[in-house]
Amino acid sequence: MENKKKNFKRYTVTSALPYANGPIHIGHLAGVYVPADIYVRYLRSKGTDVLFIGGSDEHGVPITIKAQQLGISPQEIVDKYHKIIKKSFADFGISFDVYSRTSAPIHHETASEFFTTLYDKGEFVEKTSMQYYDEDNNQFLADRYITGTCPRCGYEKAYGDQCESCGTSLSPAELINPRSSLTGNVPVQKETRHWYLPLDKYQDWLNDWIVKGHKEDWKPNVYGQCKSWLDHGLQPRAVTRDLNWGVKVPLKDTDGKVLYVWFDAPIGYISATREWAAENGKDWEPYWKDEESRLIHFIGKDNIVFHCIIFPSMLKQEGSYILPDNVPAFEFLNLENDKISTSRNWAVWLHEYLEEFPGKQDVLRYTLTANAPETKDNDFTWKDFQAKNNNELLAIFGNFVNRTLVLTQKYFEGKVPELNGLMEEDKKVMDEIRSFPDRIGGSLDAFRFRESQAEMMNLARLGNKYLTDSEPWKVFKEDPERVQTILNISLQICANLAILCEPFLPFTAQRLTAMLNMETLHWNDAGNPELLQPGLQLNNAEYLFERIDDKMIEVQVQKLLDTKKANEMNEQTLDPAKETIDYDTFTKIDIRIGTILEAEKVPKTQKLLKLKVDTGVDIRTVVSGIAEYYKPEDIIGKRACFLVNLAPRKLRGIESNGMVLMAENIDGKLSFISPEDEFDPGSKVS
Repeated sequence: MENKKKNFKRYTVTSALPYANGPIHIGHLAGVYVPADIYVRYLRSKGTDVLFIGGSDEHGVPITIKAQQLGISPQEIVDKYHKIIKKSFADFGISFDVYSRTSAPIHHETASEFFTTLYDKGEFVEKTSMQYYDEDNNQFLADRYITGTCPRCGYEKAYGDQCESCGTSLSPAELINPRSSLTGNVPVQKETRHWYLPLDKYQDWLNDWIVKGHKEDWKPNVYGQCKSWLDHGLQPRAVTRDLNWGVKVPLKDTDGKVLYVWFDAPIGYISATREWAAENGKDWEPYWKDEESRLIHFIGKDNIVFHCIIFPSMLKQEGSYILPDNVPAFEFLNLENDKISTSRNWAVWLHEYLEEFPGKQDVLRYTLTANAPETKDNDFTWKDFQAKNNNELLAIFGNFVNRTLVLTQKYFEGKVPELNGLMEEDKKVMDEIRSFPDRIGGSLDAFRFRESQAEMMNLARLGNKYLTDSEPWKVFKEDPERVQTILNISLQICANLAILCEPFLPFTAQRLTAMLNMETLHWNDAGNPELLQPGLQLNNAEYLFERIDDKMIEVQVQKLLDTKKANEMNEQTLDPAKETIDYDTFTKIDIRIGTILEAEKVPKTQKLLKLKVDTGVDIRTVVSGIAEYYKPEDIIGKRACFLVNLAPRKLRGIESNGMVLMAENIDGKLSFISPEDEFDPGSKVS
């Protein structure tokens, strides 16, 4: 591709806007924010003009649903989670130049202007259609506000856009017995008007731009999904919807209509850039409108169609914007061999991790990068997290740095020793040092983050092996000059690590730079085996990493086991209500308080007890299937509710006259229904 060879003047790097109805979890980090941050830190270290854009996506139906459930406003929901998300990112070292939000006035202004430009150019198609409407609430119902029975699997609580049970994508019209989740009423069909982006009109251009133009440089998973969409043929897509939360449609007579969140959210990248420019006295337009700027979107695979087909179509038709040059989308990260799910609380939440593992941001960054789902879904386990820390970061990287600095302090008072005569193994190591910036950088340029981090660790492995093989602690007595060379080269490896690990392990790089008493250097300085000058006084050695013991991991695993158990309990559902009866039928039922006078097991049965009951009306025999939960001797004298006008029925040859009423929970456990006070036998229950 021509752009692969082009030297761009500046980079605009966006990361998918997290939805502000919950906190950030490791799936978000592994698939979007850690790789984006690594890439941006690498570009900055090379001296590239790069703008890293983030922000919260604060519109859409899920936020209005959550607000309604909690009895608060949508703005209160997004204010809460925007604050949590922004702080978590900052504490974790995600180095945004700007972290904005789509509820900000500048975003509403930018999105409205963008819509108006396309509208004035005649790019939208206006259509009327029939949609579900809740007459009691006086509003059209978004798909998620409609529930009903799934036509595929029969699940009775399917949403209008998807069945949570079988995973099938649905439309509201497909639901059996649809109901409004706002009121529980049956919705009616009502005509509404909306504007559509005619994606079918852009089909030929998109084929040329993507299928022909990006076959070689886009990742196979991205290219393949785009080609599949295009092969099936594109259809017009609504850019407006009936809702009261979002960017208002900037046209007359459109009360109650907002821009669809998929349309306004990517415009959030532009509005965030405008916000950054205003706050920093910059011009925002070159980052979006100059052909010498390179636009790159970091996203998860569920956002590919929006960032590769729809948003580029919007930019193209607007006419003044550059198009994304690459969209290195990632697959999904699973957790302990199960799909991460916010609704099931099956996740490792970033804000909780930062509280429970203070100072260990880089351990999580390293583990997520090592397991990055670049080409297929991957898995995070706590045991692997522990192993990555103990067996790699601590045993290789940290061990090498600590041994080098401690030996330098021991033999040379913590000063960088001279580089004396070089042996063949020294020259070989110094040559290898020179190769690492290109090896790591080449992988980063190709968006191969796992590979690039592994190369960075190979530099630490090189140092560890060199130091171990050279055995300066054995050589010092006989040849201190040789030890000077060994430790000089080892320290040079440490200095190069301080530069080259910074995109991956920024907190570690900062601490290592301080220990080496070196000024902050940049990517182009790396590869030099003589970064530290002889005589430089080093600072005291500190451990860069510490061992994570089994107990810490057991706590995290137990949290997940508790979550799984709670989910299993929640998945058990109560029996649905029986058919409605009229009041006259109900009044025929005669329920009285009765006292159990005698109780015994029915022979050759496991469940049945034979009870002699004083009903106040008479003393009668009642047979009940409660033997699994109550011993006969424990219930004598028990007052409970009895149905006394039930027709007699023979059970195991015993005539039962009535029924004891029991409560049954979702586990099938039975419990007597008894009056709180000492009511006499025969007291009516009504």
